[in-house]
Amino acid sequence: MSTLYDFTVDDITGHPVKLDRYKGRVLLVVNTASKCGFTPQYKGLEALYRKYRDQGLEVLGFPCNQFGGQEPGNEQEIATFCETNYDVTFPMFAKVDVNGDKAAPVYRYLKSAKPGLLGTEAIKWNFTKFLVDRSGRVVARYAPNDTPESLEADVARAL
Repeated sequence: MSTLYDFTVDDITGHPVKLDRYKGRVLLVVNTASKCGFTPQYKGLEALYRKYRDQGLEVLGFPCNQFGGQEPGNEQEIATFCETNYDVTFPMFAKVDVNGDKAAPVYRYLKSAKPGLLGTEAIKWNFTKFLVDRSGRVVARYAPNDTPESLEADVARAL
């Protein structure tokens, strides 16, 4: 697999989505959780999405329960939580593992394309973010405590 566009993932309702549908768009890929100290970032992610989607931004949310059991719900519960509490309209996908032997292939790709601090590939916590340019190249990786607002300049440049 050579780009993000080579992957197919299930959306939050269980339907397969070929990521090549996002060719030519800037992507912000985020592993999310509903019961995390960073969960309020949903608000900032949605604000970024609404501000820049017409210019080509897509935010892709991947729920993950690997960090402190902070995403215990099923996909329907996650979708309801996101819509009810944060009015999330950006695409959400099925719950995935981001680390370990069962890590989703798309996350294996993201981590190898843009390792973290000191070259480590492991995702450290919920709300780690990857910025992907219009050609499908991973151009940046952000820590969980990097707020969506702090990424706005990078997102705008990528657009």
